[in-house]
Order: sequence, then structure tokens, then C-alpha cells
Amino acid sequence: MLWLIAGGLFFTVYLRFINVRGLMHAWAILTGKYAQSTDPGEISQFRALTTAISGTVGIGNIAGVAVAISMGGAGATFWLIVAGLLGMSTKMAECTLGVRYRRINAEGQVAGGPMYYLRHGFAELNRPRLGRALGAFYALSMVFGCLGIGNMFQSNQSAAILVDITGGESSPRYGNSWMIGVVMAAAVGIITMGGIRSIAATTVRMVPFIALLYASLSLLVIVLNIEKLPDAFVRIWHGAFSPEGVAGGVLGVMIIGFRRAVFSNEAGLGSAAIAHSTARTPFPASEGHVGLLEPFIDTVVICTLTALVLVITGHDAVSPGTLSGIELSTRAFESTLSWSGIPLAICALLFAFTTIIAWEYYGVTAFTYLVGESRIARMGFQATFLFFVVIGASIELTAVVDLSDALVFIVAIPNLIGLYLLAPVIRAEIDRYAAHRS
Repeated sequence: MLWLIAGGLFFTVYLRFINVRGLMHAWAILTGKYAQSTDPGEISQFRALTTAISGTVGIGNIAGVAVAISMGGAGATFWLIVAGLLGMSTKMAECTLGVRYRRINAEGQVAGGPMYYLRHGFAELNRPRLGRALGAFYALSMVFGCLGIGNMFQSNQSAAILVDITGGESSPRYGNSWMIGVVMAAAVGIITMGGIRSIAATTVRMVPFIALLYASLSLLVIVLNIEKLPDAFVRIWHGAFSPEGVAGGVLGVMIIGFRRAVFSNEAGLGSAAIAHSTARTPFPASEGHVGLLEPFIDTVVICTLTALVLVITGHDAVSPGTLSGIELSTRAFESTLSWSGIPLAICALLFAFTTIIAWEYYGVTAFTYLVGESRIARMGFQATFLFFVVIGASIELTAVVDLSDALVFIVAIPNLIGLYLLAPVIRAEIDRYAAHRS
């Protein structure tokens, strides 16, 4: 955790606060103002962003924030925002390198991510053996890690939510949640069969819709309790510097971001760089700018809205462990909007589904990096991934998810080593892009 925070601090300073000064240009890039149809890559920069966001925005944005707030109080909100702002700089670094060292085959298909910039970047530093070893270690950890937090955890929570909203113990699916897993696996298989282009075509429609629906629900709760907003800000500010506020912020970052791979500080893990590497652009730093929007949207906007709903409705004072995260968030929304349970469940389900399809692509890319690109290898991994979707919906998987969490967290070690050693390359790419723009 400290390793990741140190990375965010380092790149914020080293890249001259790119998380602040690059924000407006990042939005301009998304409009397509700078795009050319002849640019190298597979998908548009906007689609690359929605694909990456689909992998980071998930159930934890609803449930994980509630856990952090219940543990650390209102002040945890402040530290979650700080973590998101720092993560923007790390994500800029990762996505810039992702495009810089990506590989495009004769058919125009792109492969990129930390394993590629570790291998080829270190070769440029005359450390090819170290680069190959770190790249292989990263890919292997990602292959196993993606089966847990990006797959089984998501299908498990989706099944639990569906059973709950259809009657709980009286639900026709109670005790048969494997059937939910089969349906989810079939849907995931249909979408991911077409690779990144099919995945991006799905996320570009679903992600904005889900984010808008969830933000609308949150803003409606806040507006209906607007008289309590000033007091909420005061409690957040004062609570941020109390012992429990600091502790809650750290736990919030860990639970929402690092342990569930859905919080904005997935920055440092390098996974989103796999999706961003496919973007159509001739300038690595251009996609780096797009990448820094992820933590802003995921953390500074969506997670903060969740936190404000909890604080403004008084649900930040619930004793830790009294309710699960999703139950606490649902209760906070329903205290103002009695009908909000079903649309909130829909948001959670769609968040989980889009996370699964994004992590399938991450897993396939890591697997084919290890064994070589072939249709048989790709289809074999995809079949295994879909099987684990069904397994995840069917069993209690705490130990399995803990193991996969550990494997995903470990990738932050080689990834940040690579980012530090390749930092001059990152800054040179940013300067080259700035010179082009001027």
C-alpha cells in the first residue's frame, strides 16, 4: 500500500503535477479533436477509456466506500480523494509507457501493458534478462489474479444481489446461483469472443449509462438533503485529520482500490495500461492524458458521490460490521429515495459485468504473452475464464479471492520498478507531445 502511495507522490512531482495541468487537455482529446483515421491502434481513445474504466469501476464503488466510511468516519472521504488525485499521475505514467512499448502485428491487433514495457523498456536500458523476468512474473501473476477479483468476486456478488432483489431466501434462484453464473458466462463469452473491439463496443455504451444512472441517483439524494451539505463538508474536513479519519482513509484506499481492483488507485498495478495500449494514437503521452481521467472519474467523482450520500444521510456513523457494504449503501439511498433499491442493484450488477469483460481481456493478453499468440491458446484461456465465472457464482470464495488479491497486489512491485527506471522515457514522451501541440 505504501509502495503504491509513494509511486503516486513521486510521479505527481516528477511529472510536474500533470494530474492538474493535463486535466483539461485530456477532456479535449476525448472529443476526437486530435484524432486521425490513420493513427496506429485498434480502437478510439474514448473506447479505450471506457474499457479501462469498466475494469476499475465496480461494486466496490458502492460497497467498498461504505466500508471505508463506516470504519474511518466522514473524514475518510478526504483521503480517498487524495488517493485518487495521486493515482492520476501514476496512471499517466503507465498508459504512456503502454502505448510507447506496445506491439502491433501484421493483422493490426495490438498487445501492450506492463509485461511489454518491462521487457522492451529494460532492453533499452541494457537489462534484457531482468526485463524478461519481471515481465513474465507480471503476466503470470495477472493470469491467476484476474480469475479472482476480476471474475469470481464479481460473479459471486452479482449472484448475491440478484438473489436478494428477487426475494432472498424465497427467491427461485436461492440455492441455485450457479444458474446465474451460467447466464453471465454466456453473455461474457459472446461479448469477449470478438476481442478488444467487441469489448470496447459494449463498454462504450454501458459505462456512460451506468455512471450517469448512479451519479443521478446520488445527486438526487444530495439535492433532497441540500441543507445538510455544508455540515457534511465540515465533518469531512475535521474528520480527515482525526486518528480514525486517517485510518479510515488508508483502509478505504486498500479495500476499495488495492484489494478489489475497482477503486481508482488500480494505478500502480498497470492493468488498465493493457486496455489503453490499444488506443489509436501516434503519441504515447496523448493516451497517458486520457488514462489520468480514470482515477478522476472513478474516485474523485463516483466514490466521492457515494461518500457524500453516506455522510449526508447520517450513515457514516453505523458501527463497522453491522451491515455489509452494499447493505449500508442501499440503506443510505433508501432513507431518502425509498424506491432506489432496484436501480441501485441494477447499477451494481452492470458495474460487475463490465468489470468481468475488461478483466477477461487483461487475462487473455497476459496469458498469450506467456505462451505465445495462437487461436488455441486464446480459446483455451477464454473457456477457463468463463468456467470460473460459474464457479464464482456458486461457492463461498473468501480464501480464493484473498489469494488472487495477493497475486494482483504483487504486480505493483515489478510494475513500479519499471515505472521508476523508465521515468525519463515518460517525461521525454510528455515533452515530445507538448512540442507537437505547440
